[in-house]
Amino acid sequence: MDAAPAPRASDAPPSRASRPSTSPPKPHGEGHGHGEGAVGALALAALGVVYGDIGTSPLYALKECVHGPHAVEASRTNIFGLLSLMFYSITLVVSFKYLGFVTRANNQGEGGGLAMLAMLDKKLKKPKTVGRVALIPAIIIFGTCLLFGEGTITPAISVLSAVEGLEIATDALARFAPHLPDGSVDPRGGNPVVIAITVAILVGLFAVQKRGTATIGRVFGPVMVVWFGTLAVLGVVWIARVPEVLGALNPIYAVEFFVHNKVHGFVILGSVVLCITGGEALYADMGHFGRRPIQLAWFTLAMPALVLNYFGQGAMLLANQHDLARVTKSPFYSLVPDGPLVYPLVIIATMATVIASQALISGAYSLTRQAVQLGFLPRVRIQHTSADTEGQIYIPEVNTMLAVGCIALVFAFGSSSRLAAAYGISVMGTMAITSTAFLMVCLKVWKWPLYKALPLFVLFMAVDLSFLAANMLKFFDGGFVPLVMGIGLFAIMLVWKRGRALLGAFFVRASKPLDEFLAGLRDGMYRGTFRGKDFAVPITRVPGAAVFLTSNPAGTPPLLMHHARHNKAIHERVLLLTVVNEHVPRVSGERTEVEELEQGFYRIRIHVGFMETPDVPSSLEDAIRTKDLPFQLDDVTYYLGRETLLATHQGHMGKRAEQLFAFLTRNSQQATGFFGIPPERVVEIGMQVDL
Repeated sequence: MDAAPAPRASDAPPSRASRPSTSPPKPHGEGHGHGEGAVGALALAALGVVYGDIGTSPLYALKECVHGPHAVEASRTNIFGLLSLMFYSITLVVSFKYLGFVTRANNQGEGGGLAMLAMLDKKLKKPKTVGRVALIPAIIIFGTCLLFGEGTITPAISVLSAVEGLEIATDALARFAPHLPDGSVDPRGGNPVVIAITVAILVGLFAVQKRGTATIGRVFGPVMVVWFGTLAVLGVVWIARVPEVLGALNPIYAVEFFVHNKVHGFVILGSVVLCITGGEALYADMGHFGRRPIQLAWFTLAMPALVLNYFGQGAMLLANQHDLARVTKSPFYSLVPDGPLVYPLVIIATMATVIASQALISGAYSLTRQAVQLGFLPRVRIQHTSADTEGQIYIPEVNTMLAVGCIALVFAFGSSSRLAAAYGISVMGTMAITSTAFLMVCLKVWKWPLYKALPLFVLFMAVDLSFLAANMLKFFDGGFVPLVMGIGLFAIMLVWKRGRALLGAFFVRASKPLDEFLAGLRDGMYRGTFRGKDFAVPITRVPGAAVFLTSNPAGTPPLLMHHARHNKAIHERVLLLTVVNEHVPRVSGERTEVEELEQGFYRIRIHVGFMETPDVPSSLEDAIRTKDLPFQLDDVTYYLGRETLLATHQGHMGKRAEQLFAFLTRNSQQATGFFGIPPERVVEIGMQVDL
């Protein structure tokens, strides 16, 4: 990856010491040795966080296949074909691809695109670039951007589809629904009352994020057990009535579906894909629970419940061929008789969708922190909401953007059916990119021979690209929304990464060998060159210790040279501090390296993983105590640079790109907050830079 930028308040390097982070105390990946009891407890917790998204898909997946403008007729042949497609999609994509193979590609137990990128970074050669970012990393980063788009859509469609059950429960809402010119209810118009309730739930959900999920998190698992149990029971009841529906387990029905529907059969894959949305979440959230607990939760409860419910919905449709106009509006809520039973089902469905939304929101926080630590996004305020659980964080900026995005989508689309059209492209785009990254891990990290890795890649991509192509047909129905979100975020990441690299290169050019600087100090002088002329100024050493944050672990920080030339004074103790981003989730063992130089200078390196948040004062305190450094933390003054980016046509970056980079820099979190530095101990020195 490109080098981090040089010393600056807006972008000082990250550190190995960290304040309480936001993932669980430690990742539960392969080989962490959990006992069976711990695995069971983690599997229970995983139901809420990992399987919340895919667990609420029965609310709308089969509905979109048999109801709406792209739907097929709910005939016996089509129902069997759809159920067969859903069963084998779930089996092949979730069980085989993700739980069988992709989850093996973990970085110390952490999963997700950025964790995989950190694994690959040092293994890849970089001949081809996109915006000066290597091609394969750029592809992985784009997949992460699409995942942010999915994270925006999921809360909106999940909660909206659950609340729409009220329209099934009571006819009182019908008068509020938009009507067609002939007086009938517009099935895709969106009921204002349903929209208002949905928005109220989403506002409440995002409003409580700052309080953390420690308390509500304890009930996530049990609530989802009730939810999955409800799915299973409802499915079993209808399967018992129409047992012939189990014949859909025969894959021949999937083949017959395409033969019968021809091109329309391919189009309907854009709706079938809704049964596997959330599959990527189990990989991204793997670090919170570990591979074994996630597998246990899936195979013992989540998958059986989902399959039973989908087959139960199919059985219900088979039993109601005389009343398809009614039951296809919501096959899920039609599993219970009209009347009072619908209300508790709406309540439990709404609770489940809120939990599913919470999982995606928390995942967005985690992905943002990883992107910041790996140098792809500006610093943001990371607030820790639990002193005990590392994974619980709150990022106000991300929370606000998600809230605005979700609520805007609810108002713009109005119904879950219309919103479903926007869902599949981001999901399948992310999955296809994950398959590509997995191939690279197999070849570059695990050193698999091509004949072993390629067949898996071809199989995964055949499925992913088929679903993706079908969803592209819905591009103008709303599919462009997550794609535009992803492209916008991707552009920001590329500009930020490029700007950081250029800024770092600028400071490297502006620095001088530290030996030369120290040699001058032996004579009490600072010697240098300014605008082609040599100069020498006397230097006075003053009591105390000064910390200069620098991303260049070798030369003299330009900020120190600037300070010495203008102020003609340097502290008795000078700490050249570099925060090093490691490509591992968390750094274990010794975090802080201290190298004692001459003239009271020390070079300190603090290492931090991409799942950790740096805390510079805490790291220094540890170094003072363990390395017996001759000063106290109370004597330290922190010197930070604040660059003014000129954004002219003279630089290498381009005026518009540099203007965007300057905007991001101005609005990123200050170094004092991100690195935990007390503001009252900071001295900022300004410099003008044209990239």
